[in-house]
Amino acid sequence: MKNKKLAGGKPNQSTQKYLDIAEIRDDIVILNDGTVRGVLLISSINFDLKSEDEQRAIIGGYVSFLNTLDYPLQIVIQSRPLNIDDYLDRLKKVEKEQTNESLRMQTVDYRQFINELLTLEKIMSKKFFVVVPYRPVSDKKKGFIDRFGSVFSTAKVVQLSRKRFDEFNSKVNKRCDFVMSGLASLGLRSQRLNTQALIELYYNSYNPDLFQRQPLETMDKLRVET
Repeated sequence: MKNKKLAGGKPNQSTQKYLDIAEIRDDIVILNDGTVRGVLLISSINFDLKSEDEQRAIIGGYVSFLNTLDYPLQIVIQSRPLNIDDYLDRLKKVEKEQTNESLRMQTVDYRQFINELLTLEKIMSKKFFVVVPYRPVSDKKKGFIDRFGSVFSTAKVVQLSRKRFDEFNSKVNKRCDFVMSGLASLGLRSQRLNTQALIELYYNSYNPDLFQRQPLETMDKLRVET
């Protein structure tokens, strides 16, 4: 027996209402409170392999870098099971195309070894991110209660005017460039995430299990219902 209310009712509101993110565009993350974020992907260094003098130099440089900042940074470490399905598929292709029987068998053994290794040991990959924020000066002057209440004052997605967005975008770009320069002085490489990479990052963060089975399509293939 069908429930008439359920059958004739409107679909539930989008789950986006319950997320902190209002929009991602032009390499910028816009949050529901009107603030914006840029995200950097950072390389790593093996600190333990450095000499004692090198370690002290890195620590001193890091402290100096932090002292140059007048805004907070968020450091995020994302740990996920290593996915090498594409690599294994390429090995299968090489195996099938190999005309030398000896080399083909070596490829088979190597592929089986990799499979067994992944089965016995859960190999994890780590990625390091730095989130660079920007909050308008007018918002900084608001008290905590005002800022907290503004987040829940409406269920509508925050929409910035083009003028304000361009202003925020310029501020974030300058901050990201400054942070990248400071990290480079420590021997760390960094790369600014573009819109597609940001969408994949947050999709993976909110759906880690689903991301392994169903990777997100590129932006030009995405269709968002409004």
